[in-house]
Amino acid sequence: MAPRVGLSTVSVYPESSAHAFAYASALGYDAVEVMVGIDALSQQTSAIQQLSAHHGVPVSAVHAPCLLFTQRVWGTEPWGKLERSAEMAAALGAEVVVVHPPFRWQKTYARDFVDGIAALEESTGLAFAVENMYPWRASGRGMEMYLPGWDPSSEPYANTTIDLSHAAIARSDPIRMAERLGDRLRHIHLTDGTGSAKDEHLVPGRGSIGAGAFLGHLAKAGFAGEIVVEINTRKCRDTTAREADLRESLEFAREHSVVGTP
Repeated sequence: MAPRVGLSTVSVYPESSAHAFAYASALGYDAVEVMVGIDALSQQTSAIQQLSAHHGVPVSAVHAPCLLFTQRVWGTEPWGKLERSAEMAAALGAEVVVVHPPFRWQKTYARDFVDGIAALEESTGLAFAVENMYPWRASGRGMEMYLPGWDPSSEPYANTTIDLSHAAIARSDPIRMAERLGDRLRHIHLTDGTGSAKDEHLVPGRGSIGAGAFLGHLAKAGFAGEIVVEINTRKCRDTTAREADLRESLEFAREHSVVGTP
């Protein structure tokens, strides 16, 4: 069975999670990934349940609030954030919680992260798919800002996420990373990048990371996890332009034979 193609709610920012479900339904996405963030709706399980039921679009994953700009969403204690994310995912019928590795300054959290993620998976029955990040580049030099590290293939996580925009920043070959991860690769953030120091999250096919070849590799490897479009549409001049980018991203995924045509 081919993987589903979902839409991340962050792909419609500055519009809300409600708009994300509406776009997903109208364009034919198979599911939605909820990015828990500054959008108040994204923090409310009951509101997401109602949106999912109203539009007939299931939730495939919950992205925990572990970004810099969501450091105070659901409190500041990182394990509490992951526990609440798991509770939301379970209530919504999602099997995946997406999580970033800790920042370097979160030393206690980072020290216990690998074992703690394994313990959460054991206690919840959910996949905590740790996402690849990237070295931060300033003045041409890379700074390691994540612990245990930005590359999840270097740690024994049972479930992982590859984000193509992050791979582009790190100048890391996503196909080689997928090969290293093997069946531990559970989740994909489908997007693109040019290799600049900026986290671009381009429409797939508009960058240089080789998104089409990556999807082709997944298809040949029999990848059966979730594929989620996570793009930046903030510069779209209006909703028509945003809808066009979301449609193009969905068509890109299906064109490259990762999922079957509905």
